Amino acid sequence: MRSRVRATDGRQLVVERLGDPRGRPVFLLHGMPGSRLGPAPRGMVLYQRKTQLITYDRPGYGDSDRQPGRCVADAVEDVRAIADHIGIEQFAVVGRSGGASHALACAALMPERVTRTAALVGLAPWDAVGLDWFDGMAASNVEAYTTAADDPDGLAESFISRSAVIRRDPVRLIDDLRRELTDSDRMVVNDAGVRTMLLRNYREGLRTSAYGWIDDALAFSRPWGFDPADITGPVLLWHGEKDVFSPVGHTRWLASRIPGATVVVEPAAAHFDALHALPRILTWLLDTTER
Repeated sequence: MRSRVRATDGRQLVVERLGDPRGRPVFLLHGMPGSRLGPAPRGMVLYQRKTQLITYDRPGYGDSDRQPGRCVADAVEDVRAIADHIGIEQFAVVGRSGGASHALACAALMPERVTRTAALVGLAPWDAVGLDWFDGMAASNVEAYTTAADDPDGLAESFISRSAVIRRDPVRLIDDLRRELTDSDRMVVNDAGVRTMLLRNYREGLRTSAYGWIDDALAFSRPWGFDPADITGPVLLWHGEKDVFSPVGHTRWLASRIPGATVVVEPAAAHFDALHALPRILTWLLDTTER
């Protein structure tokens, strides 16, 4: 079920609802680059868990209007507007990769509405004290985030050029990543179903412009607009030990800041293994036995 929702500042957001329309609501915040069509648990899994999954294109991706200069915390008002439009008061939130920090923003700034939060293979804030932000990170990401911080115009030019190529041939992005994939990630991405889903996701995310991707990278290389230490609700942090795109040190830093966070680090897993963890994470998100 697809719809358009007007944000508080008048922007249009494209929203997708999956699973049981009367089920318990969970927001799934996509990665970078990505879209509302990104990897998600199968419909059968959602119906079995009586779950309604809500995804949307962050500003600048797909058909959602751009929000220039946005920070991570700005996602909170968009999620609030979507929840109000649908008519749901409380909900869980999960974010994978680039969506993880946006999920944590919802937990920190909307505690009265967010029941549980999961952040999978996410980054720590750019200004995280005591963290070597680039330690263990793939060279392509080091270059992108360094450029985002030092030369935003240069980053935009680079991503616009790359996006034009990817729009013509989405396989190009997976091929570019392949050089830095671990063996574990390569096995996940080589699965025909996962590969088809990723290609559809990238194609939709970059279909109209590169600005969602650009604005995400800029937001991650600036202050987030909230402190993870302010989160009071239940949080699960999941990470693969071998992740080179969002190194596990980022989740360990977040775990040291977020009071009472549950931390799961899989020794043999890497970045894309988070796709297979989503159904298990969904079970945790919907556990209402304790708050």
